[in-house]
Amino acid sequence: MYGRLKRLILIASLILLGIGAPRPYVTYQPYSATAVYIVETRDDVAEIERATVAMFERVSPSVVQVADTPSSGDSDSDEDSGKSGTGFVWDGAGHVVTNYHVVQNTKFLTVKFVSGDIRKASIVGVSPDDDLAVILIDDEGPLPPPIALGNSESLKVGQAAFAIGNPFGLDQSLTSGIISGLKRRLSSISGHDITNVIQTDAAINPGNSGGPLVDSAGRLIGVNTAIYARSGSNAGVGFAIPVEIINRVVPELIRTGPMPTVLREKAHTQPDQIQSR
Repeated sequence: MYGRLKRLILIASLILLGIGAPRPYVTYQPYSATAVYIVETRDDVAEIERATVAMFERVSPSVVQVADTPSSGDSDSDEDSGKSGTGFVWDGAGHVVTNYHVVQNTKFLTVKFVSGDIRKASIVGVSPDDDLAVILIDDEGPLPPPIALGNSESLKVGQAAFAIGNPFGLDQSLTSGIISGLKRRLSSISGHDITNVIQTDAAINPGNSGGPLVDSAGRLIGVNTAIYARSGSNAGVGFAIPVEIINRVVPELIRTGPMPTVLREKAHTQPDQIQSR
């Protein structure tokens, strides 16, 4: 009797073991992801995202890479062989605005468009005190429209700001942030103080110099010109020359070349706050 009970217990144990052994396969195998996932298209893009995308697609073709090609004047040469920065189309005549320090001591300037088209350019006029320069595209061809001008005098801290440029040679880069401060003071390359400078936390890095700072409507509010960082790269504190100064200086450079002192002094007002570069 005892032996029979022992055999029954042994048989039951073997049956239970046989059922439990394949359990991981029986339980989990149907849930294994062996098929390729179907990626669904996102249709619910936020309105603010759509507005930003539309703004960039409208404005970015007017933003160009300005490069010095010291080895030759051939527009087919490597645009990165010398220093480079950013600029933007000012008018239908082919004038491009950038920083003075972008074109300082350059020999053969080239302008690269979003299409990949590279054209030769020459300096029309510079204002070192304002760190602004105007260059002219020498080669004929179609041009993107100029960037619409905004109003930097009515800006408020906290408004959205967007920088378009070529940081580290990465063309057509967009960064976003806010207006972090107003009426800052910045020392130009000539040692002259530029006043009413816009401070922004939109990332500005080497290569962004001369590029546009625009508002949410894509209107020009400043020219990105400097950063405050010991490392030499973005630390969330960037500076842009306000469009009010640009709109006074640039037309005069186109008309006369070097910036007259009397107009330069007229272009500046005293700041309420001071921030060193």
